Amino acid sequence: MHIEIRGAERLSFRERQVVVLKEMGKSSAEIARTLKITTSTVATLYNRARSKGYEVIIVLPGDTLGIFEGEDDIDESEPQ
Repeated sequence: MHIEIRGAERLSFRERQVVVLKEMGKSSAEIARTLKITTSTVATLYNRARSKGYEVIIVLPGDTLGIFEGEDDIDESEPQ
């Protein structure tokens, strides 16, 4: 899995850190411990980043979803 943040140039370094950790599924408490800041600072940074309008794109290889396995078995002429 690859995470791409479009509009990251509008975010501060600290905002980018918080956004990436949030998108990885970390809680505010985990992020606070990791970055050695308070949970309220995490919330402030995350809300500030969201207001700047970034967009997160998650790029998954096709085989991760299992959509390319057994393609030959599917008859596209028949509805499923």
